[in-house]
Amino acid sequence: MNILVTGGMGFIGSHTVVELLENNDEVIIIDNLINSKIDVLDKIEKITGKKPAFYQINLCDKDLVEKVFSNHQIDVVIHFAGLKAVGESVEKPLLYYQNNLISTLNLLEVMKNHNCKKLVFSSSATVYGSPKFLPIKEDFPLSTTNPYGSTKLFIEHMLKDLYTSDPEWSIAILRYFNPIGAHPSYLIGENPNGIPNNLMPYIVKVAIKQLDHLNIFGNDYQTKDGTGVRDYIHVVDLAKGHLKAVQKVMTTNKIDCYNLGTGNGYSVLEMVETFEQVNNIEVPYQIVARRSGDIAQCYADPTYAKQELGFECEKTLEDMVKDSYQYIINNK
Repeated sequence: MNILVTGGMGFIGSHTVVELLENNDEVIIIDNLINSKIDVLDKIEKITGKKPAFYQINLCDKDLVEKVFSNHQIDVVIHFAGLKAVGESVEKPLLYYQNNLISTLNLLEVMKNHNCKKLVFSSSATVYGSPKFLPIKEDFPLSTTNPYGSTKLFIEHMLKDLYTSDPEWSIAILRYFNPIGAHPSYLIGENPNGIPNNLMPYIVKVAIKQLDHLNIFGNDYQTKDGTGVRDYIHVVDLAKGHLKAVQKVMTTNKIDCYNLGTGNGYSVLEMVETFEQVNNIEVPYQIVARRSGDIAQCYADPTYAKQELGFECEKTLEDMVKDSYQYIINNK
């Protein structure tokens, strides 16, 4: 199949592109390189022996998106592209609404113009807000605690309205929990610029002494040790989940939502301790004030994704912390 991957040079996108190429699909990438680097393209080719078509454009430029669809007969789109930092979204909400919503509207309009109605959308567990019960199931009430999550939820609403208006569409909404880790080649992984917004890259940068210490945002949550609890999923498992979702949208005409997580919740302190034990290195930390927009606990019930997509995680937390560290060590 010809598969367009928006944001395909990013952390999750690049791992998914690798899985698609190894599945013998043709891949076209759109990425503006705001949160990614051009050398990822060569690394994808080194891993797979194949070089996907690449367009360095912004989805907010609709005319350029039109040109991509005119150049390729696209069967299905996987839509990753978007700004994704919770803290930054609280500080710059208009930037997040402008970028994430306009880019998606443009993409959907161009898809419609070219009669491409198969979509896998990269959503987030943030659409569940602060859940009243755990683990989280797909039919739980939806709400948000930050503008980033709101953009994901608004897009979900757009997609549901689109499907209602035209049931020829087939849409899989994937609600990710917390992807970490790296490809076993250690050629691609997560290495954000500056001070990371997410826990694992922050831990790694402290471990390699790029940063003095880890800031843990609050230790007074109603959790096992007072620190926030999250469901961490290996990025390779997550990428493979997208192949399952592509198979689903190509064989059905419906819209549905799927949690992609392990179903296990780990606290920040548990993550630090596991990282230290597996990698035999110390990670100094200090407790600071809670961060705006954060919630106490968030972990998935992955039963529905297993039933409907045949999706199951294979990698352990130990795999995740080892691969996250080794990727950075191999790419210093």
